[in-house]
Amino acid sequence: MTTTSPTKRGSTKVGVQRFGTFVSGMVLPNIAAFIAWGLITALFIETGWLPLLGVDATWVQQLGGWSNTDATYPGLVGPMITYLLPLLIANTGGRMVYGLRGGVVGTIATMGVIVGAGIPMFLGAMIVGPGAAWIMKKIDKIWAGRIRAGFEMLVDNFSGGIVGAALAVVAFFLIAPAVTAISDFLEGVVGFLVDSSLLPLASIFVEPGKILFLNNAINHGVFTPLGTIQSQETGQSILFLIEANPGPGLGILLAFSVFGVGLLRASAPGAILIQFIGGIHEIYFPYVLAKPLLVVAAIAGGATGVLTNVIFQSGLRAPASPGSIIAVLAQTPPGSFLGVILSVLLSAAVSFFVSAIIIRSSRKRDLEAVEAGQDTALSDAVAKNAANKGRDSNVGALLGASGGNAAATATAQGTTATRGPIQSIVFACDAGMGSSAMGATVMRNKIKKAGIEGVTVVNESITNLTGNADLVITQRELTPRAQEKSPNSVHVSVDNFMGSPKYDEVVGMLEAQKHVN
Repeated sequence: MTTTSPTKRGSTKVGVQRFGTFVSGMVLPNIAAFIAWGLITALFIETGWLPLLGVDATWVQQLGGWSNTDATYPGLVGPMITYLLPLLIANTGGRMVYGLRGGVVGTIATMGVIVGAGIPMFLGAMIVGPGAAWIMKKIDKIWAGRIRAGFEMLVDNFSGGIVGAALAVVAFFLIAPAVTAISDFLEGVVGFLVDSSLLPLASIFVEPGKILFLNNAINHGVFTPLGTIQSQETGQSILFLIEANPGPGLGILLAFSVFGVGLLRASAPGAILIQFIGGIHEIYFPYVLAKPLLVVAAIAGGATGVLTNVIFQSGLRAPASPGSIIAVLAQTPPGSFLGVILSVLLSAAVSFFVSAIIIRSSRKRDLEAVEAGQDTALSDAVAKNAANKGRDSNVGALLGASGGNAAATATAQGTTATRGPIQSIVFACDAGMGSSAMGATVMRNKIKKAGIEGVTVVNESITNLTGNADLVITQRELTPRAQEKSPNSVHVSVDNFMGSPKYDEVVGMLEAQKHVN
């Protein structure tokens, strides 16, 4: 297999994307814990579902931590948000920087921030977790290769313990007050925007940011931490719905279904199911890029949804991830259903109305392009979407449209083409979820269809690669990182996890080795 270096990008946009990817890489793998906390909160707190339904039992009070006059039980809600969630984030961030050792040291140091602050320290965990792991990594390099045989474990354990303890003390006295001040400032800004009814203006930045894949840093770095703190205090937060509201995308796709032409219209109904039910908002980005003026519709719809939640004082108990209507409703507290449902419906209606005007204004020109056989708007937009993302995008395959060179040209990269039979294949991406999971499913189906047995296909984060995989498949820009983590594996680089022609080459390799055996 040939080796091709990925294209280097040094723009500010890509820098923000990488930062957003790192932040989301700490949060996304732990979303299940946020959802678990949200469900426990929804069921057991004093204003939760079970007390609302009249369930009067001591165990409900114990799990919720309310009516706790003698302080004999803390409940689950408080400890989970104060300790469990920040420590999970810190551990994940530490692992991303320095593997298991970094995760352990990062978690130890983060306890200093948690105890020193006295409030849920999500921002502190995002800073201290990877920061402590980076410090441990640098310290280990000081005596790397200089430890006498037999003393490695002793030095590693004691150095990790000493550094972790020291950083926990530093975090307690220095970092905790600073991060608390930042959190208080951000909460104050959000509170001012809510009290002044200015929060809908956030859509001016959030909606275009989603199209350009610049939203992760804001959503997972600010909205989720602050929203979780608000939810603990008030039982819900409007911040969870600023970015996750599926209404604006639904309205845009509905407008294409009614007033669009060619492939854009034909593919829109399927995209609605993927976006609204599946929660993959990325599916509607190419439609906006096909007609950039539609970003106005997205902003108008998003602002309408936020304003509706402000008026009805509604929100979610925990993050809705992915941004599916099912996830949104599952995290909606009893008193917020009217506001949340209206925020989705009204945002969809407004974005549909604005989109209809924009789409109809160019309908004649679009029809002429279709009749002339020049209906390339969707494929061009898919290619532009992949370029904006700065890495692999699955929407081309999901929409049944090729993204031009961005999605159709795949480059294979190999480091060890002569190693033994391929028995384990790993799809690796930033978080080890989402796109790599879908790619692994596609490959498993191809292998099963070819009648090949004895080959395992899994998906995981690049940071979790152990070097034991026979073949590693990554998006093109992540291949160098994968090669560092698993240098003895065969590496295949693709631009589209959902439909790369390289998959057929891999299946061909597997069939060839089957005949050899």
